[in-house]
Amino acid sequence: MSTDRLAAAHRLLVEAVDALCDAAGPDAADDELVSVLTVCEGVSRRLDRVVVGAVAALERRGVFAERGYRNPVVALADLVGWERFEARRRTVAAEAVCERVGVDGTVVAARLAATAAVFAAGGAGLRHVEVIARVLASGAAGRLAPAVWAGAEAELAAKASVYTPSELAAWGVALVEALDADGPEPDERAPAPVNELRLSPRRGGGGLVKGRFDDPALYDAIATVIDAKARPLTAEDDRGPAQRQAEALAEVCGYVLDHGDVPQCGGGRPHLNVLIGLEDLEGRARSAVLDLGGRLPVAGLRMLACDAAVIPVVLGGAGQPLDVGRANRTVPDGLRRAVAARDRGCAHPGCGRTASWCQVHHIQGPGIVDVAVM
Repeated sequence: MSTDRLAAAHRLLVEAVDALCDAAGPDAADDELVSVLTVCEGVSRRLDRVVVGAVAALERRGVFAERGYRNPVVALADLVGWERFEARRRTVAAEAVCERVGVDGTVVAARLAATAAVFAAGGAGLRHVEVIARVLASGAAGRLAPAVWAGAEAELAAKASVYTPSELAAWGVALVEALDADGPEPDERAPAPVNELRLSPRRGGGGLVKGRFDDPALYDAIATVIDAKARPLTAEDDRGPAQRQAEALAEVCGYVLDHGDVPQCGGGRPHLNVLIGLEDLEGRARSAVLDLGGRLPVAGLRMLACDAAVIPVVLGGAGQPLDVGRANRTVPDGLRRAVAARDRGCAHPGCGRTASWCQVHHIQGPGIVDVAVM
C-alpha cells in the first residue's frame, strides 16, 4: 500500500468513526445504540484481522529480525507500545490463522484452517482465536489422531460465534478430554530426583535459604555437618534448634571460605567483603555495606574488623579507584599463632572449638579466641 492509499484509508476510517459517534449521539434511540455496539464489534474484528495479517507478513519477511528484535512479541511491544500479553495474543493469532511459508518457499495453509475461515468472516474475535489455539496445544489435544484433531478444531471454530471466549475455553477443554478418553500412557518411571537450593536476598540485608535434596547422599552429607556443629555448646546455650542449625551452616561456610579449596571468583578466592566509606571510617565506622547488599550494624562490623584482611582502596570524587593497596590482616599471623598456642582453642567457657574454627576477638561468645584489645 502506497503512502497515498494509506492516507486515504486513514481519512475514510476517521470519517467512519465520526459517523458512528454521531449515530451514538444523545438523540439516538435504544435500538440504534445497540446497533452501534454491534457495528463497532464487527469493525473491531475486521481491524484485528488487518493487524494479524500485517504481523504475519512482517514475520514471514523477517522484518523484525532485520531490525534487531529477537522475537515478534518484543518487536510489537516496542514498535506499537502494546503490553506483552497484547502483543503475544496477536502473534499467536498470526501463527494460527495466517498462511505460512515452508522451508522450500512454498505457501502452507493456516494451521487452524477452520478457525481462519471463521475469523476472516467475522464470526470469531481475537480472543476466540487465542482460546482455540491454546486448547489445541494442550497435552490431551496432542494425543489425538490428526483427523480427530482437525474435527475438534472445526467444532471449536463453529462454536466461536455462539460462545464467549471463556465459555469456549471450558467447552473446548471438555471436548478434548472426551476425545482423549484413554488419557496419557502410564509412566512407570520413578520421578527424577530434585536437588535444588535457592538463595533470596532481602533488600534490607540478610535473606532466605530454601533447599530440597532428594538425593539421600547429598542430604546426609549436609545434615551430618550441620548436626555436628549445631549441638548446644554449654548447658546455658538457650538457642533453639533452628537458630543453632542456621548458625552452624554459616559457620561451616565461613570455615570453607578461609580454608577450603574454593573456585576463584574475579581472580581471587570468594570471601565476604565489607565496604566502608571514608566518612564512615573517620566517624569510627558507624555502618558498612556488604558486598552482596544490605547494611551491617556497628556491632557486627566491629566483630568482623577484629580478625579481617583490610585492603585500602582510594576513590576519586566520581568514584574512580585511584589506588588499591595490599591486603593486611588486623590480627597478624604471628599474633594469631601465639593466641592459638596459648588458648589451644576457643577461650569461651564450655566451648570446645579448635583454634582453626575460631576468630581472634574479645571473649564474647563461642567460637572466639581471646586476645587483648588491639
